[in-house]
Amino acid sequence: MEARRRSMKGVVHPEIQPQRRRVNDSDSQSLKASDALPSPLSYKRRLLHSLLLRRLLSAPQMEEKIRNSTPLHVVTLSEIAAIVTFVASFIYLLGFFGIGFVQSLIIPRASHEDLMDEEDEINDYDGLMLKEDTRAIPCAAAPQSDDCKIASPRPTNKIKIIDDRDVLPLSSEEDEEIVKSVVEGKTPSYVLESKLGDCRRAAAIRREALQRTTGKSLSGLPLDGFDYDAILGQCCEMPVGYVQIPVGIAGPLLLDGREYSVPMATTEGCLVASTNRGCKAIYACGGATSVLLRDGMTRAPVVRFGTAKRAAELKFFLEDPLNFEGLSLVFNSSSRFAKLQSIKCAIAGKNLYMRFTCSTGDAMGMNMVSKGVQNVMDFLNNEFPDMDVIGISGNYCSDKKPAAVNWIEGRGKSVVCEAIIKEEVVKKVLKTDVASLVELNMLKNLTGSAMAGALGGFNAHASNIVSAIYIATGQDPAQNIESSHCITMMEAVNDGKDLHVSVTMPSIEVGTVGGGTQLASQSACLNLLGVKGASKEAPGSNARMLATIVAGSVLAAELSLMSAIAAGQLVNSHMKYNRSNKDVSKV
Repeated sequence: MEARRRSMKGVVHPEIQPQRRRVNDSDSQSLKASDALPSPLSYKRRLLHSLLLRRLLSAPQMEEKIRNSTPLHVVTLSEIAAIVTFVASFIYLLGFFGIGFVQSLIIPRASHEDLMDEEDEINDYDGLMLKEDTRAIPCAAAPQSDDCKIASPRPTNKIKIIDDRDVLPLSSEEDEEIVKSVVEGKTPSYVLESKLGDCRRAAAIRREALQRTTGKSLSGLPLDGFDYDAILGQCCEMPVGYVQIPVGIAGPLLLDGREYSVPMATTEGCLVASTNRGCKAIYACGGATSVLLRDGMTRAPVVRFGTAKRAAELKFFLEDPLNFEGLSLVFNSSSRFAKLQSIKCAIAGKNLYMRFTCSTGDAMGMNMVSKGVQNVMDFLNNEFPDMDVIGISGNYCSDKKPAAVNWIEGRGKSVVCEAIIKEEVVKKVLKTDVASLVELNMLKNLTGSAMAGALGGFNAHASNIVSAIYIATGQDPAQNIESSHCITMMEAVNDGKDLHVSVTMPSIEVGTVGGGTQLASQSACLNLLGVKGASKEAPGSNARMLATIVAGSVLAAELSLMSAIAAGQLVNSHMKYNRSNKDVSKV
């Protein structure tokens, strides 16, 4: 046996040499056989030698067990080591013929379900949705800015550009898998933007998943042609497309010596045409004038005490002029544009409502005033530790609801706008007479609204114009409720020949920065009016000018609609312009 071992020392097994040649040949290639396992090459060679020796010594060891009466199933330590080295050597040899297969065994690829079920990344996205927008400039103005890039937890797939508006993924099979995962509930719809890093692609996948889930087609809802990156985290969540609303132009509106072409987004026929006629009548008489009465956004938190007496003590503290300066410093620290103007309190039992009013620059200002109020609440907790803050908003503000407090005290911008319409213009342009307009206004806008118990609705259709301009310029459409508070007044002047018409609107809530104002279409409409963005010369002047334009447009529309009603033209004009002329039987 010993002689046989010595004779084998210089012998190289025929399987070893080809393996060495393969290793050397592969050194010059980019993909190496050694990549199959992370262990050093020297260790692998030792494993091969061990495998060779164990294979040569396996037969003598069997004879030794038989001679010593040792059971064959008993495995010694050296035999265990041989088995381990054999398996390792087998994987190593297999690596030459299937590197990808071996690596997939060692480092398996994450499945699609594993990728979508990672809770830590979902939580990161939730934080992104709640995080305040800190971008210095609108993404619509600078889409390549570092602030506008979307953080993606994983490298995104390569995409090809079809045109400037359409970005399609190369792999439709992968999109199909994601759609199925959303439909099955494995992937939340709201994480698609974060997971994919492509807002347009996320909208397309969400749209398809919605159609499959509901069984309803969205073929009439456009998808392409919209910048979904611009709305991420600030304007709309989980988009599946966008709604087309036509924008018409009324004017020129001659207001305070300047001409404005007023954009109006609406689907109502006659509205733009009627407003345009009113603008024509105002222009022919030298224009309208406006006055800004107040400018202050409000927020009213509600707090509770153990007794009504304790609530009254805080009321007296807040309304004391000696304390106002200190409270202003606390409030104004939230923003360089926020300036506290007043605090008005109201008590209901042991509950106290505090209505804060502040200027907000060119922003509409809801977030700004809320930050300031939160600072004051934190400060008051030190002085009144028994104060229980029930809510940052107690509806005494009051936002997006018809309320007498807004009608009386004002909210946002309070504007009055007036014009004198000559008798000949009333007859030629408006097709009526002064006496008929005065009588109709008294019986309709004043008496009729009072009979209905109207709250701020002493007008013909102010909300029509407010809503149309709000949608076109990126305002909050829901705020047309308080912004449409309006009283329209008409009376005969100059010995009853001419008409004095005015609108008083105490709570126009508008801004030229933030929210939807930075989207491309809405930004273009603001630019048309000359009030885009923040004013560098006089902060807040752009928003105030927009409020006066809204009031001037309402004045024109009120004048035209009231004239149509007085002349009996309302039904005929709507039948002509507000109804389709298509032969539906052939459609």
